[in-house]
Amino acid sequence: MPIVEFKMPKMGESISEATIINWTKKVGDFVEAEETLVEVATDKVDSEIPSPFSGTITEIRFGKDAIVAVGEVLALIETDGRAAGKKITIGKTEEASEKIEPRAKTENAQPTTDNSQPITKNRQLSSDNFLSPLIISIAQKENLSIEELQTIPGSGTDGRIQKSDVFNYLKNRKYPIQSKPTTNNQQPTTNYPKPKISFVEGKDRIIEMDRMRKMIADHMVYSKQTSPHVTSYIEVDVTNLVDWRNKYKDDFQHKHNEKLTFTPIFVHAVAKGIQDFPLINVSVDDKNIIVHRDINIGMATALPSGNLIVPVVKNANEKSLFELAKTVNHLAQSSRNNKLKPEEIQGSTFTISNVGTFGSLMGTPIINQPEVAILAFGIIKKRPEVITTEKGDEIAIRSMMYLSLSFDHRVVDGFLGGSFLRKVGDYLEQFDHNTTL
Repeated sequence: MPIVEFKMPKMGESISEATIINWTKKVGDFVEAEETLVEVATDKVDSEIPSPFSGTITEIRFGKDAIVAVGEVLALIETDGRAAGKKITIGKTEEASEKIEPRAKTENAQPTTDNSQPITKNRQLSSDNFLSPLIISIAQKENLSIEELQTIPGSGTDGRIQKSDVFNYLKNRKYPIQSKPTTNNQQPTTNYPKPKISFVEGKDRIIEMDRMRKMIADHMVYSKQTSPHVTSYIEVDVTNLVDWRNKYKDDFQHKHNEKLTFTPIFVHAVAKGIQDFPLINVSVDDKNIIVHRDINIGMATALPSGNLIVPVVKNANEKSLFELAKTVNHLAQSSRNNKLKPEEIQGSTFTISNVGTFGSLMGTPIINQPEVAILAFGIIKKRPEVITTEKGDEIAIRSMMYLSLSFDHRVVDGFLGGSFLRKVGDYLEQFDHNTTL
């Protein structure tokens, strides 16, 4: 009987490797085609990978917690030859398992990086060791030169360097190996000692970060180190919006069988604001600004575990209020039940965060890289405000809310950031309370 290879499939445009969470079968077990064989986790989402073949497992090459590159052989399956060629589907990507090839070695590769980093465009790798885009990205972030990176022992197949190898090396790193002379413009390394943490045995307890929390922490630190954050604030009067929603939310749910929360209305206003100021919907690539045509709004969403995930409303500017409500409700429910698909958390071009859900008056959100701005919505509170009427100035009870926009000052200046923020506020304030569904 033929032996076929079960390989790690491609799971997204920017995903080059995944961590094995659990095998549902062991060597000697029979697995049906389309039956889940292994559960894996990426920096985006957890996924179940089905077997494309029916047969008996003869070899499992990677154990739990192993980090495996896309295209690597995960296991060998002895089949009767009739099931070969079935496809594995992860999100939008469909690849026949036997057609997914490991990445070629990159001895002549020229990774696209910032010229100010130790790894540069004009520098060729002098080793046969495969360096994935993730490894190169980590090296840039940690200022690892090519020479220093290649001294790290690799635990992957054929000695390939994996993410865990780099992080283990960094834990014990005493000094960097310089790939070029240090200039006077470089900042000296701080000698300030790490503050001592007081721990009382029997009273305090230690909680180890889970995998997702570690990735969130790394992503937030990377964002603050990459983008010079500036945060602007405005206050908006959303009384008309609140009155309209209170009036029509029951009719909306009865007609469409969907709840009408404030989030789809916020998404609608942000999408319109981006259409007015498209240069807020960009990413930075070295010295280039990538202007995105699609308006894909990420929604920072809290999980029951306390961690954070960002599902994405694709092409938000093309959706009606009903379509936005349906999409938002689906993404929120899928987040709570850990049912999000890989494609549902990829491709965002701008992110919003509703900090008012937790009672916060306002927030200073951290940019979701590689985007250049993120908008936070504070709690809606009633309070007395001075308003201008036909009779003159009067004091009235109004529903007020703070908006806070954090933006990357490398490419977004105060005029653009402030103008976009004000435009979103105008769309919320001028919401037509006479609108019918």
